[in-house]
Amino acid sequence: MLAVTSIPGRVRRPAGVTLPELCIVLAVSAIVLAIAVPDLRDLVRTQQLKAATGDLFAAIDLARAQALARGRHVKVVPRDPLGADWRQGWQVLSDPDRDRDGGGQPGEGELIAEHGPLAPGIAIDFAFTNVARPYYIAYNGAGRSCADGNSAAARWGTVSLFHGGHIRRIKINMLGRARVCDPARDAGCDGAPAP
Repeated sequence: MLAVTSIPGRVRRPAGVTLPELCIVLAVSAIVLAIAVPDLRDLVRTQQLKAATGDLFAAIDLARAQALARGRHVKVVPRDPLGADWRQGWQVLSDPDRDRDGGGQPGEGELIAEHGPLAPGIAIDFAFTNVARPYYIAYNGAGRSCADGNSAAARWGTVSLFHGGHIRRIKINMLGRARVCDPARDAGCDGAPAP
């Protein structure tokens, strides 16, 4: 059997923290958290904007690739029934009889891909050579950007995405090539002002 001996003159202190120590740690933590929260919100908004821009850019790239692969008219259109609000998401559609009858509206055709609504707070502005609704991005069988009613008419412009003071733009040139730019750091990244 073991005998426990205590050293005379020493008081044993229980393990743990005292209430004043705990209050100091909580106060310092609250101050650090209050300083960091606005930066975290800004980081979340930036990441949401980058994700939305990347998803829309991927849909545009898919539409161009599908137009080349199928040799047909393919377009990206907003899911909004009026064809104006990109925040509700978008669809990539192939219109197999586009070149034969020239009819149809943006939003009709074979569904290739679809994207759901964007994060709350993201705004999108659409500025193309033809500003009339419905909005769409179309490619002909040669992979060139075109008008919905005329596959030979070039159609180019800029889609601007805004969120929390940040801006990203997708610029589509006359040949249909798309690029993503940030006006805060890239030259030639002009477009609509933030709403």
